[in-house]
Amino acid sequence: MFIDVAYDRVKYLPTIKIIPDPLWDEISLILPSEKPNNTIGCPAVSFRKVLDGILFVLRTGSQWKMLPKEYGSGSTCHRRFQLWSSSRVFQKLWARLLKAYNEVVGIQ
Repeated sequence: MFIDVAYDRVKYLPTIKIIPDPLWDEISLILPSEKPNNTIGCPAVSFRKVLDGILFVLRTGSQWKMLPKEYGSGSTCHRRFQLWSSSRVFQKLWARLLKAYNEVVGIQ
């Protein structure tokens, strides 16, 4: 069955460039604890900044090494992406956010 869609009536929401605070409050519950600021070594990049960088790469298709500096280094974001992927963080996020969406909007 063919469904005719009037594309001129479709309203698109703006792309999220940074994670909004209410959404971050949900996400931060699932992520592991962050490195304390007073430890030896390179200064820690916040998980929020890293996740913004990961979403930038996934959204744009950019290379990790071409990631804008506002997200931290591309290697840090890529390393955390691999770590969080292998520890199923993204699957847990997806399930939690889907549940929250269902409570607010409802999934048919």
